[in-house]
Amino acid sequence: MKWISVWAILITFLAAACGAPETETGTEPTTELMTWSDLTSRTLPDPNSTHIYGDHPAQIVDLWLPDGEGPHPVVFMIHGGCWQKSIADRTLMNYAADDLRQRGLAVWNIEYRGVDEDGGGYPGTFQDVSAAAELLLDEGPELGLDLDRIAGFGHSAGGHLITWLASSQNLPETSPLNHGRAFQMAAVINSGGLADLAVSQPVTPESCLADIIDDLTGEPGDDRLNVLSDTSPAELLPANTTVISVNGDSDRIAPPDLGMAFSDKVETAGGDADYVEVPNSGHVELVSPGTAAFDTQAELLLEALNQ
Repeated sequence: MKWISVWAILITFLAAACGAPETETGTEPTTELMTWSDLTSRTLPDPNSTHIYGDHPAQIVDLWLPDGEGPHPVVFMIHGGCWQKSIADRTLMNYAADDLRQRGLAVWNIEYRGVDEDGGGYPGTFQDVSAAAELLLDEGPELGLDLDRIAGFGHSAGGHLITWLASSQNLPETSPLNHGRAFQMAAVINSGGLADLAVSQPVTPESCLADIIDDLTGEPGDDRLNVLSDTSPAELLPANTTVISVNGDSDRIAPPDLGMAFSDKVETAGGDADYVEVPNSGHVELVSPGTAAFDTQAELLLEALNQ
C-alpha cells in the first residue's frame, strides 16, 4: 500500500505563495474545521441535465458536462448522509461536481433511495446504485461520455457504496444484489468513507450507522446467515480497481484509522490500494472545493483518468 502524506506539499506551497516562515520541526499548524453550513451557504450550482433510471423520485442522476466536445472522462459520484435522505441528498455534491466540471471532467452524480424512503435499504439502495451504473453504460456514449475512462468518487456513506460497486463482481450468485454486469472504473476514491460496515459501526456516530444498520443490511435468513456478505465491501474484496482511501486527520465521522485499515484489507485480499491522509481536515473539507482535501482528490481523479 502506498501511504501518501500531503504535508510536505502543503508547507512548500504555502511558503512559496505567502512567504510564510518554515514550520518548526514537530509543530503542526492548527485550523478550525469546516461545518456543513460553511459549504451549503455557497451559491448552489446547477447540473446540465437530469436522467431517470426508475419510477421512484430518488431514482435519478444529474449530469455535469465540461465545456468542449466529448467524449469526456467521467466521475461516477455518490453522496453520503448516513444512507438517510433526511440528512443529505445528491445536491450536497453539487459544489464538488461543478468544480470537477470546470477541470474538464464530466460527473454522473447519482441519487438513490435512502433507508428512510420507501423501497430503500436492503436491497433497494444497492440496486439503485447498480441501476444508475447501468444507465451510464447504456446512455453514456450518446451523452458524450467516454466509458473507457470512468473513475468513482464516494463520500462517507457514498464511500461505502462506491467501493461496494467496485467489488460487486464478487457478489454471491444467489444475492438479490447481483446484477450480473461488470462495471469497470479506472480507480475509486473512498472519501471519508464507511466502507467496512463492521468496523465503522462502533466508530461513527450511532445515528449514522448503528441505528439504521438492520435496514441497510437486511435480515439474516437460512441462505444468508451473514448479512454483511453482500452489503459490506470488506466482505467482497478484492475490488476490480485501485481503491484510494482519503481521510482528514481530524474527521470525527470517519476517523482516518478506517481508511488505513480498509486499505490494508484491500491489499491483504490481493487488491490495489492507496491511503491518503490530509492534515487539518475533517469530514466537510473532503467535498468542499478550495480545500486541500478536495483539491488532493481532484488531482487523483485527473491522474486516474489521464486528464
